[in-house]
Amino acid sequence: MRAGAGPEFCRRPRGVLRGAVLTLVFAGVLGTAAATGSLPRREQTREPAPAATGATVDRAPVDRAALARAAAEAVADGKSGKKAAEEFVSRSGDRWGAVYDKHEYAEFEQALGGAYTGVGLSARKAARDRVEISRVQGGGPAALAGLRPGDRLTAVDGRPVAGLSVSEVVSLLRGEGVSGSAVALGVERGRASWTQTLRRARLTTDPVTVRRLDDGTVLIRVAAFTKGTGERVRAAVRSAPPGAGVLLDLRGNAGGLLAEAAVAASAFLDGGLVATYDVDGEQRAVYAEGGGDTVRPLVALIDGGTMSAAELLTGALQDRGRAVTVGSRTFGKGSVQMPSALPDGSVAELTVGHYRTPAGHAVDGRGITPDLAAGDRAEERARTVLSGLGGAS
Repeated sequence: MRAGAGPEFCRRPRGVLRGAVLTLVFAGVLGTAAATGSLPRREQTREPAPAATGATVDRAPVDRAALARAAAEAVADGKSGKKAAEEFVSRSGDRWGAVYDKHEYAEFEQALGGAYTGVGLSARKAARDRVEISRVQGGGPAALAGLRPGDRLTAVDGRPVAGLSVSEVVSLLRGEGVSGSAVALGVERGRASWTQTLRRARLTTDPVTVRRLDDGTVLIRVAAFTKGTGERVRAAVRSAPPGAGVLLDLRGNAGGLLAEAAVAASAFLDGGLVATYDVDGEQRAVYAEGGGDTVRPLVALIDGGTMSAAELLTGALQDRGRAVTVGSRTFGKGSVQMPSALPDGSVAELTVGHYRTPAGHAVDGRGITPDLAAGDRAEERARTVLSGLGGAS
């Protein structure tokens, strides 16, 4: 099962074909991928969650058999099965539904393992409908070219990005996802503007970073839930000094593999429920393993870029009283996708259900409200809260 993930990944999590593994769409996604423009085109957008307008997201599931027939008929007529499937999904109203060709799906799978093709930057919508660089991956093409967070993107390969969604910008950035291919970016910084040509590269992400702050707090930043992330979080907690509080930073985490989020939850919980979900009406549940540290003070930092698997981890820690959450409301990606193979080898991922937190709260279209709202000084507020919990040493 997947739930969402990091930079150049993109905004939609896809399930693996083998064994019909369920997936939870990334939604911003995968931060790095979405930012560098590498994976599924619609996974990167950071549009306002429907919750902001009180919208409901539950809809009747897409007729998968009818979708397969539409794709097969298109192939029989010598047309593109993938295009026919995309049109079908678009008409269905499934906002998280997606169709990938073989190459895109392979890229998506590799991204979940921490590798992707892109330029190494994450993008977001800024004021006045501008597109701004939110993060730059060290050692990537964007970093080596001197691009910085806060720089504005004005065009990609000559096409103005004003008015485009982040998802569309990401699609332009990723191109065909070919390592070594060139992409020209229009960039603004302050009053300066220029065109920067980058070459896409094969990059790897480090989803977990750990550092000791000056007050003794252990800061664990999780950028995405790719393979191995959960165990790295557990290792970081086990190696933290006795009594030291943990600041778990999930800001900008677009999700990834749900199983990895459950393992990460196991670092702080002694077993028990992490989330429930339904698939075509059948109720299921995800549990943490026992043996976690249930005593160490814990504060989780979240924001509008916290999505999918990261939201489920947040919900589990919040509902079970294990962590104080600080920041702003999360994105609101809590639907379950299931992959289906189409006649031409492409893969359709369609929404088949929704996730809920241990207390039964729906995430999709609503997000998770933090215990303590905080804006630009969220980390400072979080450290103050942690100190009050006895987490500084």
